Amino acid sequence: MSLGYFTLAFLLSVLATPLVFLVMRRLGVVDRPKADKRKIHAKPTPLGGGWAIWLSFFSVVGLAYAGDNYFGVDVAPKHLLGLFIGSTILMAGGFLDDKYTLRARHQILFPVFAALSILALGVGPHAISNPWGGVIDLSAYKIPVYGLGNIILLADFIVFFWLMGMMFTTKFLDGLDGLVTGVVAIGALIIFFLSRDPRWLQPEVALVALIFAGACLGFLVWNWHPAKIFLGEGGSLFTGFVLGTLAIISGGKIATTLLVMGLPALDVVRVIARRAQKKTSVFAGDNEHLHFKLLRSGLSQRQAVILLYSLSLIFGLSALVLQTTYKLIAFGILLLVMLLAAAWFARAERGPQKARTTYETANSVREKTG
Repeated sequence: MSLGYFTLAFLLSVLATPLVFLVMRRLGVVDRPKADKRKIHAKPTPLGGGWAIWLSFFSVVGLAYAGDNYFGVDVAPKHLLGLFIGSTILMAGGFLDDKYTLRARHQILFPVFAALSILALGVGPHAISNPWGGVIDLSAYKIPVYGLGNIILLADFIVFFWLMGMMFTTKFLDGLDGLVTGVVAIGALIIFFLSRDPRWLQPEVALVALIFAGACLGFLVWNWHPAKIFLGEGGSLFTGFVLGTLAIISGGKIATTLLVMGLPALDVVRVIARRAQKKTSVFAGDNEHLHFKLLRSGLSQRQAVILLYSLSLIFGLSALVLQTTYKLIAFGILLLVMLLAAAWFARAERGPQKARTTYETANSVREKTG
């Protein structure tokens, strides 16, 4: 039955995407490459493709919820409601940004409200696994709120920043055709297989993750290079939001998801640190992300995307067989890979710059000595 829902989500997404394409083009929600030198696509391309994933995902989840009574234990109605409210906030805000190009201080409001919608419905872990054995209780510090139960401070703090981190990871990753959609689909499939493991069987979580993967892969049919339509601002945030929330409601599979998304997440940290060092806005776009560096190294878009898919898949599969302690070791290896890649790219890019500077200096001296 799970495979049937996956197939339905996939097909619905494939069919919905051309309709979204037509609507967005009619509304003028189009990414024009000449308006931004960082753009690498050749012709105007409609934005807002995330609506196709949103529509197919929630339609099929709603069908599963209504038809087979799948949910109620691991995935409670509040989880689905939080997902729906937060996702809709992100998609609506993303549409406004794609259409009107909002300022950064306005853009950030939508991810904040989306994360708060999850917290308001009490979605969050009460404990997390201790890498060195046992669990860490997160419910020690809580504030009773009339009508809402208890606000668990430490858990809510972790959930809020985790979701914000996941949303901005996928937002910043959305630079090459099909990159975000494919990496997020890999993450959802890893959560699916992990939730089917007899050691912590969670069929409800597995079903939602599989439906989400199907919706993403259906959109990827149209988003693969050369892309006919882009996710848009809302779609890039929404996909990270859903994946991050699935990691939480599946029993705190944060380490697992972090292995899949680790390379993009570390790249985001590196880029933000670099922007802070240069005293530029952390929201200011540039071409310093890893995927752009791969293009400058000589890879094609498809080659760069497949390479990043492969790394996400390798580290994601390791999460299926490793215990929590070894997942931390794997993440350390991932960090080392990121540092080595950053050093290699810095050296590779310094070479042409140094040669260019030497050439310009030589020309200047030649002109002076005439």
